[in-house]
Amino acid sequence: MESRHSIHHVLLLVLCGLSALCQCSATGVEANQTAVLLVNASEASTRKIPDTLFGIFFEEINHAGAGGLWAELVNNRGFEAGGPNVPSNIDPWSIIGDESKVIVSTDRSSCFDRNKIAVQVQVLCDHTGANICPDGGVGIYNPGFWGMNIEQGKSYKLVLYVRSQESINVSVALTGSNGSQKLAAANIVAADVSSWTKVEILLEATGTDPNSRLELRSSKKGVIWFDQVSLMPTDTYKGHGFRKDLFGMLKDLKPAFIRFPGGCFVEGDWLRNAFRWKETIGQWEERPGHFGDVWNYWTDDGLGHFEFLQLAEDLDSLPVWVFNNGVSHHDQVDTFSILPFVQEILDGLEFARGDPTSAWGSIRAKMGHPEPFDLRYVAIGNEDCGKTKYRGNYLKFYTAIKDKYPDIRIISNCDGSTRPLDHPADLYDFHIYSSASSVFSNARHFDSAPRRGPKAFVSEYAVTGNDAGKGSLLAALGEAGFLIGVEKNSEAIEMASYAPLFVNDNDRRWNPDAIVFTSSQMYGTPSYWMQHFFKESNGATLLSSSLQANPSNSLIASAITWRNSLDNNDYLRIKVVNFGTTAVNIKISLTGLGQNSLETLFGAVMTELTSNNVMDENSFKEPNKVIPVKALIEKVSDNMEVVLAPRSLNSIDFLLSKSTSSASVLKSSC
Repeated sequence: MESRHSIHHVLLLVLCGLSALCQCSATGVEANQTAVLLVNASEASTRKIPDTLFGIFFEEINHAGAGGLWAELVNNRGFEAGGPNVPSNIDPWSIIGDESKVIVSTDRSSCFDRNKIAVQVQVLCDHTGANICPDGGVGIYNPGFWGMNIEQGKSYKLVLYVRSQESINVSVALTGSNGSQKLAAANIVAADVSSWTKVEILLEATGTDPNSRLELRSSKKGVIWFDQVSLMPTDTYKGHGFRKDLFGMLKDLKPAFIRFPGGCFVEGDWLRNAFRWKETIGQWEERPGHFGDVWNYWTDDGLGHFEFLQLAEDLDSLPVWVFNNGVSHHDQVDTFSILPFVQEILDGLEFARGDPTSAWGSIRAKMGHPEPFDLRYVAIGNEDCGKTKYRGNYLKFYTAIKDKYPDIRIISNCDGSTRPLDHPADLYDFHIYSSASSVFSNARHFDSAPRRGPKAFVSEYAVTGNDAGKGSLLAALGEAGFLIGVEKNSEAIEMASYAPLFVNDNDRRWNPDAIVFTSSQMYGTPSYWMQHFFKESNGATLLSSSLQANPSNSLIASAITWRNSLDNNDYLRIKVVNFGTTAVNIKISLTGLGQNSLETLFGAVMTELTSNNVMDENSFKEPNKVIPVKALIEKVSDNMEVVLAPRSLNSIDFLLSKSTSSASVLKSSC
């Protein structure tokens, strides 16, 4: 017992920084208003929060995956982004050398049946003769997604396919953005590549540049074809292809689930451009890729159905698969013609959950995952409830899935929070995007929602518009208030997730977002840090709490007990949002602890998210301008007072002691 409490004391000091600096975070703030928070911890008034309540939603938007979480460095690696007709645009590939030295075009000579486009590099110059090649040769280069982040000491695996009727001598290099500084280099020398030949090279970087590019050059006259050029860092998470730093930010949220791959990305503006899972599995070279016409960019679909399921597993999260139900933004499949689409989804479920000897389960096994994935949730469509074909199509999918997989929980696009659904479902989808005050006030939206029947899945929530900027404190406070309402109404709500998750700062299709990144940098917006206040709530115990305040519309609070997996101790956490513009002195009264009691010797940890200006944002220049700050409250009791700063999100964690024996041991150890 002595070591348990000593460890807890050390943890508190670490959380607060130097002990001399630990103090109540609101010290020095003059409170103009008062409030009383009554918390009843008696067992009769508690309720278990769903294990799945807070998770994340990944959509391929803002280059979240392509050029983001998916670590592939080559943009348009198969030269397919320009379309199936030739000649075609190979952007962002560019030509090294002028037209007197080299001509670059595309043709349909690839050895991959679903990716017929290859690039042809006709080298007109030579190392001897009248038309001498410039130093280093001519060819093509790829800048990646607004620059490749190449780091000294790290290794990168290059894979490409090459063909030529003559012998070849191709120089491969990772260079700075203007091609002058070489960070890594190798040569491909081959006497016979008359048939498509796969080449693999491990490049070791001797320098660092976040705006690097990949170059393929030759100084030998002749024609060379290239196809399926890939460059991957070797240090992705578990070798699964996920960029480690961005993956780590997701892992830190402890998400109970991950909803994927969209969003509107699933629907498509037109069905021909919708996400089709079968096109995204198997060897990466054989994936055709597709143009996402809602967010208007090409994806090679390296981050496909398998990778999303693997991502969920790596995050220890439940996958929630959103699939197209024959409905896009502009066209719909008639219900009488929907059965092939239904079969496609049944095949997708077999891919995820089927025995490794089954038709689709065997493909998953060949991809390196013989064990089934733990897929328990599917959503039939996204924001399609108002579409004329939705209900008919929905029922076809629902019946077929339940017949084969009765345990799968099915999510409807139709809102059941204010009136009963007219079709069967296990959950219903609810989206909210609005101003900060509107999102905050919607904390009570589910107060009267049905407690029986389908549960709510708040799969997309965020403050948007002028209140949000690119990710403001004000937005985070509105969302925090809403989530406290979600937590308190978790009898009626099973899941909730913020949207969107990621944005590459070079391609902002939507504002705000939780995590901002470039090829080499990243930071969390206040809305990202806000979610950290709720990551211990999954599976926790909700306590009865009531707030007496004047005015009451600017404060909202909840209380939970939760177990810390690091020290195996139980804690009582109070969360309070002060959405008002003045400080509040809040009196906290804890009753009904029973055999539990507050451990008063080491105080409590108070965490605060606030800033000098409610519109403050984080940035690459100031990534930690608005982040949670922890402090130690030295004197705690079951009746105590705390000052809440204006425009702030606060949590207080009290250590709970379960018996008098532990208290006596603590006393003797001191």
